[in-house]
Amino acid sequence: MEHHHYNHNHAPFRKTVRSRLRLILILTSFFFVVEVLGGLWTHSLALLSDAGHMLSDMFALGLSLFAFWLSSKKPSPTKTYGYYRFEVVAAFINGILLILIALWIFQEAYSRFQHPATVKSMPMFFIAIIGLMINLLGIYLLLKAGKENLNIKGALFHLMGDAAGSVGAITAAVAISVTGWMLFDPLVSVLIGLLIIYSAWRLLWDVVNILMQGVPPHIDLESIKQAMLSVDGVTGLCDLHIWSLTSQVDSLSAHVVVEDMGRNKEILRKLTRLINKEFGINHVTLQIEDEGLGTCKLFLAER
Repeated sequence: MEHHHYNHNHAPFRKTVRSRLRLILILTSFFFVVEVLGGLWTHSLALLSDAGHMLSDMFALGLSLFAFWLSSKKPSPTKTYGYYRFEVVAAFINGILLILIALWIFQEAYSRFQHPATVKSMPMFFIAIIGLMINLLGIYLLLKAGKENLNIKGALFHLMGDAAGSVGAITAAVAISVTGWMLFDPLVSVLIGLLIIYSAWRLLWDVVNILMQGVPPHIDLESIKQAMLSVDGVTGLCDLHIWSLTSQVDSLSAHVVVEDMGRNKEILRKLTRLINKEFGINHVTLQIEDEGLGTCKLFLAER
């Protein structure tokens, strides 16, 4: 059995993302204070809801930064894979936090429907505009990284929810200013909460797939199987497993049956190169064997 790890250097990527996360955390923390004070002053639940979500953003960003630091630590005798999986744990916590924030918004909105409050629409409008600009800046800085890293995707979903909250607050402010109907404020808050629930569901679905060691969504297991079987000298496969350790770190293991054990090193090189170059899988562990060993007799995959 041989194990191959093609080490892609993600250090520049991770350094850039860390610096951007720090900048967004500073801006978010500053505006959180502004939005809380503004929400209390204008009596706007939409602003306070957005501030509550922004508080979860601060926690999410801080957690993401901590996850980046922890996952960069080297493996130890008791943590042989290192701390990569903490990024998945951070994404899971962020997803749960999003749901709790949404439930709080629904509770407050219900209270406002029962007892509408008079909202100062114009100050609410300008505060929401500033919040939207900060959120859009954060989304721009993290958008590319969020496509490649589940931990960053969690932070990105928080910012997107905040941006939607700011848009909702702007819309509510305009509607209240034009119509004077104060129920626009809690109504928009409910819409914000529903959007947050949707974002949390998408994030948690990805997290659960990793924790259950499911095949990564971007990988077609059948395509990999057929590609491996097409390598000259390979007669069968069994116990083929593909899973993600964390975002950007996929693993594959399999038993490979060959017709000539004298070519095992040559076939192993071809297989690992194929799996890495064509499918982008970093960690490859293969056991080369002939039919006489018997491991794959019950699970032999024919050409």
